Amino acid sequence: MKKTIKIIAEILLAAVAVLLVILIYRSVMEPVNFNKEKDAREAVAVQRLKDIRTLEVAFKSVNNHYTASIDSLKEFYLNGKMKVVMQLGSQDDSIAVANTARIKKQNKRITPEQLYAMYLAGENVVLSLATDLAVKDTLFNHREDFHLDSLAFIPFSGDSVLMESVVKKVSGVDVPLFEAKMPYKSLLKGMDHQLIVNLNADREKQNRYEGLQVGSVSAPNNNAGNWE
Repeated sequence: MKKTIKIIAEILLAAVAVLLVILIYRSVMEPVNFNKEKDAREAVAVQRLKDIRTLEVAFKSVNNHYTASIDSLKEFYLNGKMKVVMQLGSQDDSIAVANTARIKKQNKRITPEQLYAMYLAGENVVLSLATDLAVKDTLFNHREDFHLDSLAFIPFSGDSVLMESVVKKVSGVDVPLFEAKMPYKSLLKGMDHQLIVNLNADREKQNRYEGLQVGSVSAPNNNAGNWE
């Protein structure tokens, strides 16, 4: 009887030891796996915020202000036009530069379009030519991973990207500003709740936004992302 009890006790101790090993392993691996998944989600989110920034900068170049509306950015992408400056010829080509200067001296009213016609005819000239191009033919046209309809949403959650735009006085000058945000509570939705709480608490202690953000309506920051 005593022998049986001893065997049972040894089995129970072994089971407890195995359980403790499993619990320790999980406690070690949970934050590791959390950070791995967090990094993967952030990579997708960062690219989306970069795309929003690219569209915002292009939108401002045409409209002189940013927008807080993803729909406006989508409309701008689909139907808008923007000026693109083409550099034709090389400033390092001294012969072309000298020839261009001679032509301009002979005809001070010559237009870039006329110089362009000469360039197409084989004249060795250097010029910059501004032309209107469709936004959709200019931006992201070689990006297979760019999906316009996804732009408004935070990856892995379906929640909306938080957008804001303002015009703020900075040293007496009106400065357009924008920001786009993806809070961790949305971006990391479905992941370990306590680890998300801990992450947000750490960010708050460091006076950093609890998520990913590009641009700022508080102060000019050159449209930087908080991951850069």
